[in-house]
Amino acid sequence: MSTVTLLSVDHTHAEPLPTQPEIAAEAWLLMSYESGQVIAGDNIHKPHAPASLVKIMTTYVVGRELESGHIHDEDLVVISENAWGKKFPGSSKMFLNVGDEVSVKHLNHGVIVSSGNDATVALAEHVAGHQSAFVEMMNRHAERLGMDNSYFTNPHGLDADEQATTAYDIALLTRALIQDLPTIYPLFKEKTFTFGKIKQGNRNALLWDTTINVDGVKTGYTKQAGYSLVSSAEQNGERLIAVVLGTKSATTRRTESKKLLTWGFRFYQDIEPQFSGKELAPLKVWYGSPSAINLTLEDGGVITVPRRQRKQIEHKIYYNHDLEAPVEIGQPVGRVEWYLNDEIIAERALLAKEASVEAPWYKTAIDSVWRPVNKWFTEQNWEPEKTTTDSATH
Repeated sequence: MSTVTLLSVDHTHAEPLPTQPEIAAEAWLLMSYESGQVIAGDNIHKPHAPASLVKIMTTYVVGRELESGHIHDEDLVVISENAWGKKFPGSSKMFLNVGDEVSVKHLNHGVIVSSGNDATVALAEHVAGHQSAFVEMMNRHAERLGMDNSYFTNPHGLDADEQATTAYDIALLTRALIQDLPTIYPLFKEKTFTFGKIKQGNRNALLWDTTINVDGVKTGYTKQAGYSLVSSAEQNGERLIAVVLGTKSATTRRTESKKLLTWGFRFYQDIEPQFSGKELAPLKVWYGSPSAINLTLEDGGVITVPRRQRKQIEHKIYYNHDLEAPVEIGQPVGRVEWYLNDEIIAERALLAKEASVEAPWYKTAIDSVWRPVNKWFTEQNWEPEKTTTDSATH
């Protein structure tokens, strides 16, 4: 793969990258929702007991089942003995009783707002018949989402052997939840929920903080996990996701999460990189019909960059100049790398925007002549130079 690019910038007066904040947590991470980039973090792939953060996955599975029409908000769920509130002494619950008939809608609120362990079991049994089958669904979704270091053994998050997640995996899950379930996510900002004349408050204290626009997501605590919080906030059209795992207290998880979100909004922004007319031009497809295809960037190409260094961003584009038909829509055909002070800060795949099928031999005879010549030429000039990146605020 190769390209030809033109310009570079002088780094003599380049400002240093913003210093990461010190976060009092065993593991932590800050991610841009729009780009999916990790802005900062520590121990982001280290396995950790998830506690009630597991309920984010429970809600995700239930939400996908609602969206697909397999279950409905109005469905009445008969509470089994497994979902009886008394089965969960000393832990958060919705105070369900055996034989109660409770709607999926109310159970969802019980999980999201009240963090009810009993409600998670009731929903798991309604969706999958029994908890083990529901847990299998949770792990299949985790695998699909790329949560490579997570494994679930129950739907509520009480400590169990082998159950673990990571700051990075939970951020991936939270991003998917917000992206895939726009009708479910607003429930996470509800501050209270009343069921059976018992009013309970959302444990995410940042929802009450008027200085930062947090609208989710989930707290967690067990003796093994410590105090954890996944939070998300939106400011001036940009959204960040913060994860802190294993802090010492509920107060610490709140203050450290706010510190992380405030720092991220202050120093980073999402941008849409702009390219010159010579860049991202239609790409040649050998033996293809059409013989050239238009390109697009993965995930819309949005990247997250330090605000003060925005004008110092450079990029390299690598094309697959030996691309042969057939080509499918969405097939990777190259990549773009963005640099700051000679370090890669973001990378996006170049994707085929349209398909190209194999053309009849008589239409591509000339390709047989020119393809070896092109391959030799590109191999002699394979390394692209850096080009300054124009951008628009996303």
